[in-house]
Parts: sequence; structure tokens; C-alpha cells
Amino acid sequence: MATTTRKFCFVLVMVLIGCCCSAKIYKVGDSKGWTTAKHGSYYEWAKRKEFQVGDSLMFEYDGNVNDVTQVSSRLEYQFCNSLSPKAVYNTGHDVVTLTEPGYHFFITSNHSQCVAGQKLVVFVVHDHPMIPPPPPPRKILSFGKDYKVGDSDEWRVPEESDFYSKWSEEKQFHVGDNLLFYYNDQVDDVLEINSDLEFKSCDTISPVAVHNAGQDLIRLTKPGICYFITSKIGHCEAGLKLRIVVRPLSKSVPKKMQLSPFDRFINWLHESFRPHPHH
Repeated sequence: MATTTRKFCFVLVMVLIGCCCSAKIYKVGDSKGWTTAKHGSYYEWAKRKEFQVGDSLMFEYDGNVNDVTQVSSRLEYQFCNSLSPKAVYNTGHDVVTLTEPGYHFFITSNHSQCVAGQKLVVFVVHDHPMIPPPPPPRKILSFGKDYKVGDSDEWRVPEESDFYSKWSEEKQFHVGDNLLFYYNDQVDDVLEINSDLEFKSCDTISPVAVHNAGQDLIRLTKPGICYFITSKIGHCEAGLKLRIVVRPLSKSVPKKMQLSPFDRFINWLHESFRPHPHH
């Protein structure tokens, strides 16, 4: 009996160790730490990483001249507003555990340093699994796909003005899919707009929604045409805009592939409104 109990305790400890070790600790800024930085430095540091619930951020800095101020909103982050912080850390060696999914915003209360670029936003995506999940059941309906806009080029002024048009033509978007916009929030943003006229003229006056966190996930909730541009002067005109066609969620794949009237209409739209690169 005692031997069985010891074996059980050993297995339990190993499981707990494995669960704890699955979380990661990220040193913010790597060797440079948390310090005065130029615009976009911490964005560049964070964009290649996938942060999950249970992971931790380690901030190392001179506690005599600096701190870590966690704020609640994008506006506080964008305008370096530290008047109503969610939390303040000032030991010079702070470990902040990411306890919930979503956006987490960090700035320094030194306003001039924050404005210069010492601020960080991270997007926490999901939990570390405590137990390896069972094999997924056979899918009957699609649960949606994630598309990183621009792939490795992300969301930035393209070298060719029709880059995002070509990128979208290679894909079929459906209700339930997600668009992931990654970009330097000091340089660009993402605006959702209503019409083809606004899209062609880069009209930013009446957007449906504005995203400016630098890591934005936009879920496609209804069929039709969706338009995305940037509000930055000259960037949209240079080709930083995206038009996609969202199809209804298909429950089954027809045996005989024939173009529906909707698909024929979409093909006509692609051919009629495709932007042409400037020479």
C-alpha cells in the first residue's frame, strides 16, 4: 500500500512540474532590458512571440530612475497616461505574470521616455494546457481559420501597390475566420470602412471601427465585402489597404464544383476593381 501511495505521489509531482514548466518567462527587451528606446523597439521585440496565459514578463531596469506602469486601455497606452494605473512596479527586477487572455499594456511613468518609445503591448492568446488534450473530434462544421494579413510582410506600406489585392485573391474567407493584423502602432493603424468609394479614395472620415494596438484580431462575422485601410497620410494611397470577400459558412462541400451566381459576381468584382501597380 505504501509503495502504491509513493508511486502515485511521484506521478502527481511529475505532472505538476510538467505543467509549471510549460509556462515561459520573457525578459522584456532581452539584453537591453526595460529602458529608454526608440519608437517601435518593444513592438519589434514582442511581435515574434506568442504570449499565453501563465507566461511571465521580466522587467529589468534601474529602479532609481524608472518603473513599470501597467495601464488598462489603449488610449492610456497611446498617450502615455499613467494617472490611473492598473498596477505599478518599481523594484528594478519585476516579474509580471499574464493571468488572462487579451491585450496587456505597459508604459513607464516617465512621460518623456514613454513618448520616446518606452512602452509595450502584448497580446495573450490562450492558456497552457495542464493535461495534453485528447485528439480533436472529426469536424463537421468549420470553426474558422486565422489569416495573418500580408503573411511575413505583415501590415505595412507594400513595395507594389496591388500587394494586398494579390494576397487576398489567393484565399477564400468565410464567416468565422479571423484576420490578424501585425504592424508598428507608432507608424500605422487599421480602419474598417463601409464602401468601395471610401476604399478607392482612402476616405478615413467615417470608419466603422479603428484598431491601433499593433496586434489586432478581427473576426469576420457576416458574409459580404469588408474593407480595411490605414489612416496614415500617403500610406493608403501607396497600397496599404485590403478588400476581402467573406463567403457564408459552408456546411458541406459539393461533389460537383460549379460557380454559383454569388461566386461569379465575386470573380467579376476582382477583375473589375483590381488595383494596378504604378510604373
